[in-house]
Amino acid sequence: MPRFQESLQALRQLRHVINVGRSGGDLDRVADLVDSFLDTPQMEACIARFRALPGGSAMMDERYPPLQPDIERLAQLPHGSLGQRYASLILRLRYDPEFFRPRATDSDGQWLTQRIATTHDLHHVVSGFSTTPVGESGVLAITATQIGFPAYVSLNHAAQISSFRLDVNRFSALSASISHGVAMGWGAAPFCTARWEEGWELPLQLWRERLGVTNPADAAPYGLSASTPAADP
Repeated sequence: MPRFQESLQALRQLRHVINVGRSGGDLDRVADLVDSFLDTPQMEACIARFRALPGGSAMMDERYPPLQPDIERLAQLPHGSLGQRYASLILRLRYDPEFFRPRATDSDGQWLTQRIATTHDLHHVVSGFSTTPVGESGVLAITATQIGFPAYVSLNHAAQISSFRLDVNRFSALSASISHGVAMGWGAAPFCTARWEEGWELPLQLWRERLGVTNPADAAPYGLSASTPAADP
């Protein structure tokens, strides 16, 4: 890509990052940022890293479907199972399980983007990070570390710079959350290649053991237990 085009692309992406911040994390603005990285060198590098993971190429080549959970069914699964805990989070916070922007999955970049987008809230459950802004940065750090997903790298860089310059009291908590997410990303098996749908009924703790999540964030100040007192034990 010619240097001038790269500069224009970087400016457009910076504008999207600023729009995310100004909107307070509006999902449409986040989706705009995510989509701005399609067909870019950054996404190509991300795809290469994903394909290099065990099972990554097979998952991508078969176009394993983006997550489309049946929340009512999952809520009926045994207490403490991955599906039940995920459904509990969605229902407790009154989230739309289909919050993500509909996208085609024809290209590798489109498919990976949609798979990452649709499984985002599930990563909160598995990692234990809350859905507060500080907790969000922690969970983003996992995928940013494991495959360098471009939008997540950009959002966390922007969050750190913004808090350091404008809200230094928040910077300590944000740094701790991101550091926790980075450590989890390095130490655990890739979340992005997990076939969650094939093990909804398994206990969340078993999933964590299989993935190597040895230090979940639940009880941290930026964890799910701390931010949602009514959360399942």
